[in-house]
Amino acid sequence: MSSTLIVTFGVTFIFLMTILGSAVVFLFKKSISDKLNSLFLGFASGLMIAASVWSLIIPAIEQSSSLEKLKFIPVTVGILLGCLFLVIMDKILPYILNKGEGKNRKLSKNTRFFMAVTLHNIPEGLAVGLAFGHAMIDGELSVFYSALWLAIGIGIQNFPEGAAISLPMQEKFGSKFKAFLYGSLSGIVEPIMALLGIWLSTSLAVFMPWFLGFSAGAMLFVIAEEILPDAKNLYPSKISAWGFIFGFILMMILDITL
Repeated sequence: MSSTLIVTFGVTFIFLMTILGSAVVFLFKKSISDKLNSLFLGFASGLMIAASVWSLIIPAIEQSSSLEKLKFIPVTVGILLGCLFLVIMDKILPYILNKGEGKNRKLSKNTRFFMAVTLHNIPEGLAVGLAFGHAMIDGELSVFYSALWLAIGIGIQNFPEGAAISLPMQEKFGSKFKAFLYGSLSGIVEPIMALLGIWLSTSLAVFMPWFLGFSAGAMLFVIAEEILPDAKNLYPSKISAWGFIFGFILMMILDITL
């Protein structure tokens, strides 16, 4: 396989897996019950928290190792900025979308979760692009294959993420196609950022810990404030907690093995 084909396949694969995951919504003939929706929300929360830890926070700390004992600073600042970003979006977006008439309205939990997952996909796309950019500079085919395995690993993670977006969105829109579209759109930033990462591979790597922390912060904030409480309120049992545990374990395994 030529280097050009490897890069093309890797960049395409990460988006394709999000589309396939989002298509899971078509497997359900009816709208999902409160009990099942609670399970999926818990499952999605577990997925996202595990992804935040292993795909974002830990790599951000590792990439800041040159700061030695202060290597926690980029990820800490990034997390706080990610949380602050969602708070600001809560204030600004309803106002913009409602042409000044929605000052007191909050974004829905599904919209905020969509934003959090989309933000989470930005550094993942950059990571793939930086890896392929490094391979282009190095020129060795083995380095291209190493970057390809990174893209495959992130792509496999994107499958459950796509499902985690589309399934709750079905309840919001009452349309499987719209839910599928939102799930797919949450991943479109990955190939875009991958191409940007390839282009900026020689100058952007130093900012990756900050990007990773920012995405983790946005993810953790929306899960803690909205998704988990809503999952529990939707169906007051332990099913959302079990969904969370299994989602966390699944994403942890994927992150560690891939």
